[in-house]
Amino acid sequence: MRKAVGLGLSAAAIFATGLSMPAASAAVTSTAVSAPPGGPSAQTTVTFAVTSGALTITAPATANLGSGAPGTDISGEVGTTTVTDDRALLSASWNATASATDFTTAGGTTPEIIPATDVDYAPGTITTTGGITATPHDITLDHEPQLVVAGTAGVGNNTASWDPTLTVHVPAQAVTGTYTGTLTQSVS
Repeated sequence: MRKAVGLGLSAAAIFATGLSMPAASAAVTSTAVSAPPGGPSAQTTVTFAVTSGALTITAPATANLGSGAPGTDISGEVGTTTVTDDRALLSASWNATASATDFTTAGGTTPEIIPATDVDYAPGTITTTGGITATPHDITLDHEPQLVVAGTAGVGNNTASWDPTLTVHVPAQAVTGTYTGTLTQSVS
């Protein structure tokens, strides 16, 4: 019994001094302190440049189409031609053209010449990168440039590659020899 009375007196003594005992289930709360709205800030204007390049075309330096008899066709691929458009344009377009000299052998007399107009040019399948639509056009070569691939609806940098096939319609009166001419492919 003594113990119970002692505990009662201790509690009475605490109350007499004006102190209170915290309740066993009292919750402790805290308030988070946040930065005031519209506090200090710093802004930086950032700039950079997107550069542009050129519109170019590349093709093999030489091509050998094979051989054939007078009055037949000689056909072969020239090798990969590539248009590279590094102008970074919002609206990109370009035209690739082809022309040729006459093809000659030996002294270049009439029977030793195969005219450019006896040669057909076919771009074949075109592979592209970037945003460009490339449309092929089969032509009969001439001394004047003619459209062979049209690049349209482009955005930014792009490329187009094709391996054109030349078909030479060898005249029946052609003479034996190795014929040489120049194929010129351009882009603008």
